[in-house]
Amino acid sequence: MENKMADLDSPQKLSGISPPEGMGGGRCSEISTELIRSLTELQELEAVYERLCGEEKVVERELDALLEQQNTIESKMVTLHRMGPNLQLIEGDAKQLAGMITFTCNLAENVSSKVRQLDLAKNRLYQAIQRADDILDLKFCMDGVQTALRNEDYEQAAAHIHRYLCLDKSVIELSRQGKEGSMIDANLKLLQEAEQRLKAIVTEKFAIATKEGDLPQVERFFKIFPLLGLHEEGLSKFSEYLCKQVASKAEENLLLVLGTDMRDRRAAVIFADTLTLLFEGIARIVETHQPIVETYYGPGRLYTLIKYLQVECDRQVEKVVDKFIKQRDYHQQFRHVQNNLMRNSTTEKIEPRELDPILTEVTLMNARSELYLRFLRKRISSDFEVGDSMAPEEVKQEHQKCLDKLLNNCLLSCTMQELIGLYITMEEYFMRETVNKAVALDTYEKGQLTSSMVDDVFYIVKKCIGRALSSSSIDCLCAMINLATTELESDFRDVLCNKLRMGFPATTLQDIQRGVTSAVNIMHSSLQQGKFDTKGIESTDEAKLSFLVTLNNVEVCSENISTLKKTLESDCTKLFSQGIGGEQAQAKFDSCLSDLAAVSNKFRDLLQVSPRISC
Repeated sequence: MENKMADLDSPQKLSGISPPEGMGGGRCSEISTELIRSLTELQELEAVYERLCGEEKVVERELDALLEQQNTIESKMVTLHRMGPNLQLIEGDAKQLAGMITFTCNLAENVSSKVRQLDLAKNRLYQAIQRADDILDLKFCMDGVQTALRNEDYEQAAAHIHRYLCLDKSVIELSRQGKEGSMIDANLKLLQEAEQRLKAIVTEKFAIATKEGDLPQVERFFKIFPLLGLHEEGLSKFSEYLCKQVASKAEENLLLVLGTDMRDRRAAVIFADTLTLLFEGIARIVETHQPIVETYYGPGRLYTLIKYLQVECDRQVEKVVDKFIKQRDYHQQFRHVQNNLMRNSTTEKIEPRELDPILTEVTLMNARSELYLRFLRKRISSDFEVGDSMAPEEVKQEHQKCLDKLLNNCLLSCTMQELIGLYITMEEYFMRETVNKAVALDTYEKGQLTSSMVDDVFYIVKKCIGRALSSSSIDCLCAMINLATTELESDFRDVLCNKLRMGFPATTLQDIQRGVTSAVNIMHSSLQQGKFDTKGIESTDEAKLSFLVTLNNVEVCSENISTLKKTLESDCTKLFSQGIGGEQAQAKFDSCLSDLAAVSNKFRDLLQVSPRISC
């Protein structure tokens, strides 16, 4: 009894299958007929009856829903019946279209196969035409070069040889395998003999023209070399000729230097002028012959020409610099300066004014050298840029390395670096000695707020830094800024600091002490000079005035350093815009300016820590 009641509670056990889904949610009864027949208990029958009654209500609701949709379904059916004929037409059109597409595909396949056959035939025809053209070109070149050589028309002969060299060798080999093979071999042999003969003639004529200094003939045969495939040989021989011209002119200029009267207006910078003439001559040669090289030899070949010229330039620079060192006693002056810079040195001091013209000439020589090297870099870079427009990145980097090596490692660069290295030491001595002299000769005029040494010291510092700036070398400029910073921070600042430490005189005792000190100094000075000088014995009023003037000196020094920093920033911006230096040079220069600004602050700090004025 309990098991049957459990079966009535489980719809799947009552039916034995899952209820099927129908339109409108219709479904079969969940109670099978076999189950009803097996029931014997009244309670079970009542339960089944109730279940069936519930299902009957659900079916009635679903039938009502379907009846409500009857009109919609009927209208859709009518529409479908009306679409029947159209669908048949569409089916027929689709079949016809499919047939047309199939026919088109077959036709296209046939046409493409015919086109492939035509292309093959066309290529064979072109090969035949090319073969015939090459045979005719060989015959034409052979006849043309013979005639041109007889008429000494070497340009035309070279043009025929160039045309022969540009022929496709594989096609010529195919032509030699045909019936005309013997004739082609004969033509090839004659052309090869004519090629060797023309190369010998051009080389000989070029040598004669260079020996006689006949520039038009030199340029004429220089243009023929690339037509014969002799690019490197042509550039080498032409560069050799140009180098002889450079050497001849440079030696002539050097002889004029050696014979120059030292009273001449340009005598102080005659060696810098000589280098300038050398650089201008080479630059003029590059400008004149660059179009010829680019036109007949192609882009990227200017580097080869300049490489040969730079070797000759290095030779002439070495001669000029050697004469400069000997006539100006440059190394000897440097050794004297080096000894004087050493502490406890007993070497006789050099008058700074003797170094002034030498230092000016060295910076001028370096500036002209930097300008010349920037000119070469610009020209070679532009030529490489055109030649490497389609080249891979590796080729561009290799060319850039060659350019850097040529300009940075040439003898000119190394020589100038050596001169500038010695110049920095000598400029340091010049600045230190002249600053010390300005401090020793410090005077004060009535009505002035500062003493003379402030203007004198900063005139000297600006002169030394400005001279280094004129060399167009960022490294040289940074070195001088650092030396000037050290000189202002240590020696000159200490002078002002010592005067401020003495304070503002307020008592008679201090006045007496100051007077005694001044008297002792005057006595020492008088004994050395052999006479007595009463000037220098300061009264209290003079001591007070000295202290106030020193305060003004400190203030003006701080302002002058700030002004100097701004001026240097402006001037070096122009240098960097011209391509001088790089990111590392810019960083080094900025660091030097930061140190200079720190010195300005240190001068200003003296005003804060100086002794207060006593009433």
